[in-house]
Amino acid sequence: MVPHLITALTGPINELEQRVIDSMPAIERWFRLEWMEHTPPFYTSVDIRNAGFKLAPVDTNLYPGGWNNLTPEMLPLAVQAAMAAIEKICPEARNLLLIPENHTRNTFYLSNVAQLQRIFHMAGLNVRIGSINPEIKEVTTINLPNGDSVTLEPVIRTKRRLGLENFDPCTILLNNDLSAGIPGILEDLPEQYLLPPLHAGWSVRRKSLHFESYEEVSKRFGKLLGIDPWLINPMFASCGEVNFAEGTGMDCLVSNVDTLLTKIKKKYKEYGINEKPFVVVKADNGTYGMGIMTVRDVKDLESLNRKTRNKMSVIKDGKEVDQVIIQEGVLTLERINDAVAEPVVYMMDRYVVGGFYRVHAERGIDENLNAPGASFVPLAFEQSAHLPQPGVKPGASVPNRFYMYGVIGRLAMLAASYELEATDPNAEIYD
Repeated sequence: MVPHLITALTGPINELEQRVIDSMPAIERWFRLEWMEHTPPFYTSVDIRNAGFKLAPVDTNLYPGGWNNLTPEMLPLAVQAAMAAIEKICPEARNLLLIPENHTRNTFYLSNVAQLQRIFHMAGLNVRIGSINPEIKEVTTINLPNGDSVTLEPVIRTKRRLGLENFDPCTILLNNDLSAGIPGILEDLPEQYLLPPLHAGWSVRRKSLHFESYEEVSKRFGKLLGIDPWLINPMFASCGEVNFAEGTGMDCLVSNVDTLLTKIKKKYKEYGINEKPFVVVKADNGTYGMGIMTVRDVKDLESLNRKTRNKMSVIKDGKEVDQVIIQEGVLTLERINDAVAEPVVYMMDRYVVGGFYRVHAERGIDENLNAPGASFVPLAFEQSAHLPQPGVKPGASVPNRFYMYGVIGRLAMLAASYELEATDPNAEIYD
């Protein structure tokens, strides 16, 4: 099934698309030079929202699940990118240990693990799956609804290495976002490559730092294209001491929401946009669409009910929320079969390898779609997203639209690379 973008292929975003397509050689050269200076994250997925008047990333994941949503047509790209990524890090790699999340009952997630295993196997590696879940004490095979199966094995830690019985990997790939903290079993492995590094996990990472890096990237990119960076950048603020359960730190939240809504109103006025501004308040770390709420008016914060407070106070693995990012809300005008949708772009090393639409029939255009009830439709790669069609009228070419999504995805990935450099505990410090 190829989804059709109904509303998304019209509107002011066409002007941005035209600018991006016309500037393609300059953009590709710019990225090339950036990647000479900075190391891309090993793999990345980026949630993008197309409001018709602006196109911006709203979330960047450095341990992407959902690889099972990529179509078979996208696999060759993913395999080539995996080869390039591994070659750079450990060219002689033979064995790869894949460490998934601990929730072993989620067959949808495990289908993603099976797909990752397939990609790296096709890239020429022996891939086995090692669980750090204390409940996995013996080799456990789980059959999946699509006919695949995954075999989880308990990891074995020696003094300096991590492996499995009769399996000694040179590279360990984490598909576990470390929301619950960094387990000791993954620390101090100087002889093996751990990808992504531990400081990419949510126990260290902060969304506010990521979007600070993205703001810097978008300003430089805006200068290259001669556009207002706001067209590709969601404004944001953050609060460090919020306790939803106890209702403390709310003053900080209220004043930041108020300030940001005022800034958005000003931008909307400047561009003649008649929509009602909103912000999204979310936990500054964490994923799975938890700890998120949409705020359209400061008054909403004064009357938060217990249910909302409880929802906002805890994220994945029971972690309490005490820091939040307040992000400019970006509408999504994309629809598939009348359901609201948003594109998610998948990258490995510095390459866009595919993506899908996250679709949610029960949610509105100003709401978070990463929620129970979401479904996934592969991006319409009728033709390769890497082959834009210069000269085609803006809004008429699906490849051009997806090329633009890929550019935004890569900008967010570059921001993640800046962010990881800034938080690297082993970075050399120069006076």
